[in-house]
Amino acid sequence: MSTHNDSLGWANGSGNFSLEEPENQFILPWWKQLIWTFLFAGMVIVATGGNLIVIWIVLAHKRMRTVTNYFLVNLAIADAMVSSLNVTFNYTYMVNSDWPFGRPYCKISQFVAVLSICASVFTLMAISVDRYMAIMHPLRPRMGRRMTLCIAAGIWVIGSAFSLPMLIFFTTYTQDFTNGDQRVICYAEWPDGSTTESYQEYLYNVLFMVMTYFIPIGSMGYTYVRVGIELWGSQSIGECTQRQLENIKSKRRVVKMMMVVVAIFAVCWLPFHIYFIITSHMPEIINLPYIQEVYLAIYWLAMSNSMYNPMIYFWMNTRFRRGFKQFFSWCPYVQVPPEGLTRREAVTTRFNYSCSGSPEANYRINRNGTLQRTSMANSSFETEKTICESYSYASFKRKRWNSNDPS
Repeated sequence: MSTHNDSLGWANGSGNFSLEEPENQFILPWWKQLIWTFLFAGMVIVATGGNLIVIWIVLAHKRMRTVTNYFLVNLAIADAMVSSLNVTFNYTYMVNSDWPFGRPYCKISQFVAVLSICASVFTLMAISVDRYMAIMHPLRPRMGRRMTLCIAAGIWVIGSAFSLPMLIFFTTYTQDFTNGDQRVICYAEWPDGSTTESYQEYLYNVLFMVMTYFIPIGSMGYTYVRVGIELWGSQSIGECTQRQLENIKSKRRVVKMMMVVVAIFAVCWLPFHIYFIITSHMPEIINLPYIQEVYLAIYWLAMSNSMYNPMIYFWMNTRFRRGFKQFFSWCPYVQVPPEGLTRREAVTTRFNYSCSGSPEANYRINRNGTLQRTSMANSSFETEKTICESYSYASFKRKRWNSNDPS
């Protein structure tokens, strides 16, 4: 996670900073700085503000405090941290090729970067496991608030352990130019060498990439594929009450939303990891023309992942949409729905659902895969698209049998 300018600082490729350069060659022209400043400033404002609003929506409304929403708060804290405490300072460093913030914050900034990325990834994994257990094993007890908070705290502890080398090995170095200018470089000094020469750093970066990208993407891909097959891929014969229909719709919405969040994460971070792999085996690439602009674009895309999640929540979740409107109710043309936040619109619900049939059922699943609405007051039937095909009747009876198994 060290910045691109760390490697650019080793201009002579010999392991010592070059003292023969007449001036700092990595300062971008003013018009390029203006463009990149606009892009990064917009991203930081949207990411920080949006995630802070997400935290407010969940904590200020009691009925929003569900297991999944607690994890979303954890994710929002990590995204707000990286955008406010790391991106701004790293961007200044990459544009000006000078670190004016001192040695302590050189360590802190890199520590925050790795910590927030670990927290984001592990939180997404925790959400996927929670969704998997709730949908694939609906009769098992759900985790409570205490367990959720313990898992969130454990995520930060593990992330801090991953980030500890940043506090230990990052330092600063002052480079002098022949024209009298100076620049301060924030880089990693590992026990076996400095940045671009340390094999320990290479192993750490490989481990970091595997643990925070490839394993999480594989794990979340598997869980959401299984959940998607369970929710959309099978048909069943049974009956559904109105409450069961609403619960199924709610679970489908949250799974769709989290699938989008994971997909955006994978797309945003893929170029960053590809860049690392290429430059690790072909270090001469960092001396190519326009490589600084290329890295700025890759870095912006990776860091911009922190601003998309609040947009996704607003787009795909009614409760978060109403919460955002309440926050911006002071703005003109923003209309807040009169009803408050209701339990029915919760991202997750305490009610388990099935299509096994019930005396209060208002809907019946036919063998041809259609849904019939029944009414005692009206003998006519209205058919509509199946909502409860996700849980097969046989699957439900199997889960119910297993739940009664004393073993």
